[in-house]
Amino acid sequence: MKSLFNVVLVEPEIPPNTGTIARLCGATDTILHLVKPLGFSTDDKHLKRAGLDYWKYVKIIYWESFDEFLDAQDERKLYFFTKKTGRPYTEAQFKPGDFLILGRETKGLPEEVIRLYIDRCYTIPMSNPNIRSLNLANAAGIVLYEALRQQSLW
Repeated sequence: MKSLFNVVLVEPEIPPNTGTIARLCGATDTILHLVKPLGFSTDDKHLKRAGLDYWKYVKIIYWESFDEFLDAQDERKLYFFTKKTGRPYTEAQFKPGDFLILGRETKGLPEEVIRLYIDRCYTIPMSNPNIRSLNLANAAGIVLYEALRQQSLW
C-alpha cells in the first residue's frame, strides 16, 4: 500500500513512545517525521525494543527543526493536535498526504505554533479533568486511525 498519511513528532522525549508510534506507522504504511532535537538517540535500546523488528518497514524522515519542517509543507495539509483547543479531532476532514502533528510529551506544541495555526488545531476530548493528557502513542493511534477510517480503508 502507498503511504497515505504522515505522522509528525515535534521534539519527542520518551523513546518507548516514539518506538510504539514507529511500529504504528510501519503497520499502516504511514511516514514518520521526527523533528529535532530528539530527547534520545535513535539507536536507544528502549526505542528499538518498542519497535521490535519492524524498523525496516518504517519510513522515517528527520528534520533539523520545526521551522524547517513547516517551511517545506503546504499548510493546508497540516493538522495539529493539542489539548489547548476545544475542537474535536473528529471534525477534521483528512485527505491522503496530510500531516498529523503532535508535540512533546511534557509541553505539547509550541504556543506560537498553536496561535499561528489555531484554525488547524484539534483535540482528543477527555471526560476526566484530573487527567492532564493522553499518552503520545495513544494520541497518535487515535488520530491516525480516524484519518484512515475517513478513507474507508478499514
